[in-house]
Amino acid sequence: MSENRVRPPGGTPVTVSKLGYVGFETTDLDRMVDYYTNVLDFVLVEKGSDEAFLTTTFDHHSVVLKSGAVVPRSFVGYEIFEDLADAQRRLREAGYETERRSDIAPSTPDVLVLNEPLTGTPIHLFDGQSGSGVTGYTPIRPTKLGHVAAFVPDLGTFESFYKDLLGFKWSDTIGDFFVFLRCNSDHHAANFLESSIKQGMHHIAYEMRDLNHLQTMLDHLASYEYRLDWGPGRHGPGHNIFTYHKDPDGNMIELFTQLDQIIDESKGYFEPRPWHNEFPQYPRTWEVDAIAVNSWGPVNPDLIVH
Repeated sequence: MSENRVRPPGGTPVTVSKLGYVGFETTDLDRMVDYYTNVLDFVLVEKGSDEAFLTTTFDHHSVVLKSGAVVPRSFVGYEIFEDLADAQRRLREAGYETERRSDIAPSTPDVLVLNEPLTGTPIHLFDGQSGSGVTGYTPIRPTKLGHVAAFVPDLGTFESFYKDLLGFKWSDTIGDFFVFLRCNSDHHAANFLESSIKQGMHHIAYEMRDLNHLQTMLDHLASYEYRLDWGPGRHGPGHNIFTYHKDPDGNMIELFTQLDQIIDESKGYFEPRPWHNEFPQYPRTWEVDAIAVNSWGPVNPDLIVH
């Protein structure tokens, strides 16, 4: 792993409080809208000729689809728990160019935009979204956008960017190439896999309430002839039960439940669960083995190759 690092800011990092939304470019907007609304049961909030906004909850959108080439994770939006003007000042003091924009989305009229190091992926920082009008959940719809993972050329640079600049905290690492970072109590909102042969999104994940909810969704996927690429299984880092399938553009979609949480940062350990490997379970560096990837059984090499 390269020792290249982003220069950390001299002051306090920006405080990201949650993953808000992820953008996708697609060659077939209508097909992807159909997948999100009929297969994953998202709500279509707004749609134009070349973009669509979809949500699982009361936030205006969790996913943005735009016409173009097939580009998953074309931008990522994070909600921050502070004043945007102060955040912009500190980001600039840390040496990052930012742009204040009012045209990102109808629900976010004030957004700070900066680019990830090395990948150039736009990162949107905002202090809240307008409502979607969604007032409840159906038996199928995921509860929320959980996390997004990406291949990156240098893990250290990304750890520094997200921890030192955006206030993320370290949750776990597999070997020296796969890191999990959190911005609230959830085990991870972002994870990065260092790779010299791949780039772009690794997967995007949506949370299900429990095992019954996940099973209901899997039966629903099967009725639309979507088959699993991997799972069900249980990861080591995060200990979430997972399944993976591909959307119509070939992007990897994880549906998960039972993700670890750190409720009390002063204690620093994950809330106790009977399936934990250690008691208490603290953030750790995991050996590169099958237990870290899937404690229940098989490994899908396509999802861990780097």
